[in-house]
Amino acid sequence: MKITGFGYLIKEGLKNVWNNRLMSIASICVLMSCLVLTGSAVLMSMNVDLMVQKAIAQNETRVFLDMDISRVEAVYVGRDIEALENVKSVKYLSKDDTIKEFKSYLGEDIFDHMKDDNPLPDVYKVTMEDLSKYNETVDKIEAIDGVDTISTRSGTAKKLTSVNNLVQILSICIIIALAVISLFIISNTLRATMHSRRFEISIMKSVGATDAFVRIPFVVEGMVIGLISAIVSTGALYFLYSGVVGIVLNIFKFTDPVSIESVIWYALAIFVIAGITIGALSGFISIRKYLKKEGNEILGW
Repeated sequence: MKITGFGYLIKEGLKNVWNNRLMSIASICVLMSCLVLTGSAVLMSMNVDLMVQKAIAQNETRVFLDMDISRVEAVYVGRDIEALENVKSVKYLSKDDTIKEFKSYLGEDIFDHMKDDNPLPDVYKVTMEDLSKYNETVDKIEAIDGVDTISTRSGTAKKLTSVNNLVQILSICIIIALAVISLFIISNTLRATMHSRRFEISIMKSVGATDAFVRIPFVVEGMVIGLISAIVSTGALYFLYSGVVGIVLNIFKFTDPVSIESVIWYALAIFVIAGITIGALSGFISIRKYLKKEGNEILGW
């Protein structure tokens, strides 16, 4: 196919968007709704994942050392813990630091009878990278010389891991479902457009037009619809998310949601790719039925 012929087909596809503007607007609204819903689902997943990660970071495991251990030995124990594969951070608390922490929680009166005696051991606060390996990591820490006991939170770790996995699975399912729905609805919309233009398609087939010559304008039409939908969806998602975040922050002052400015350009790129791909597939699938027939067969004569 010559470059000039290809340019003609591109122009025809662009004309089709305007000439069938009512159907095009309907397709844009449908795809825009699906893209905004998909983007909202992803942002919700990101915010839930952020909250889970913060909860994981705060889910510290306390490692109590032997009472008779020296400060130098305690340092070596800390190095051994920090060297373990799944350990994210290690924070040392001496006996004095530990009792000060308890006094801040419980008040100093309860410790008056102890005078200068400190019954508390040195402690390491340990946070882990992957809570699904929590029990395995705890077993490795317990095997280190100088470790007395560990305050485990395996139940909390298991729940946080389950929540994180569930949110990711739901987000993937929502994205796939909305993509399929968009493809189905836009295909039907373009199919209705083609039915009204079947006489034109019949003429092109009758004069020997190739399948590619007939198909390209409809594919271009779908791609343009997808591109417009992507741009409009990005703007709608920006203002919708900003409004919702503003309301949430007025109610819950302690929340720290994902910033829309940090992800909006990624959203635009993904929406453009998804919109153009879905639009092109819709046009490709919709015209396939007519390409299997010859001139008069398309019209049912």
